[in-house]
Amino acid sequence: MPQIRPLRREDRDALYAICLKTGDAGQDATALYRDPELLGHLYAGPYAALEPESGFVLEDEEGVGGYIIGARDTYAFEKRLEAEWWPGLRLRYPNPETLSEPERHLAQSLHKPWRTPRRITEPYPSHLHINLLPRFQGGWGRRMMDAWLAAMRERGSPGAHLGVGMRNERAVRFYLAYGFMEFQRWNDVLMLGIKL
Repeated sequence: MPQIRPLRREDRDALYAICLKTGDAGQDATALYRDPELLGHLYAGPYAALEPESGFVLEDEEGVGGYIIGARDTYAFEKRLEAEWWPGLRLRYPNPETLSEPERHLAQSLHKPWRTPRRITEPYPSHLHINLLPRFQGGWGRRMMDAWLAAMRERGSPGAHLGVGMRNERAVRFYLAYGFMEFQRWNDVLMLGIKL
């Protein structure tokens, strides 16, 4: 029987694998990246390294097959990324221009990361990423979201936000059905928030 448990730092490799397997608008992105870790460096690794207490994984007899990760305080987390996470990766990927797309875009994000504006972090200070392998899709996402939002609420967060690409129609439907509200669009990305 699958179980939701707290994230541990040693779950890092599983998070990277899931991030890659769901990294193309919810579909397998393995064929898109020559470097299978690059996507994970941006969207999974920092949470396991810097804020594992704000994450949960979904595990069964096959291993970890889903995660929900994030940060209680996005503003503080982004400051830690700049001090502790991005510098090493900038050395590893010193010249993004030599890479092909979509790796170039991701590597450029390491050098010039997007900072969440205060107009978002003030009403929705927490943020999250959730990804489930196909064997867990259909019911487990809601349970994972319930667990994560309850943990943020207990830690005093008044709200959480996330960004989702509009091509990921299944995820967009899930978030809206769950109760997230759209508050902004940037190109093909929806910004959604939920009050706690």
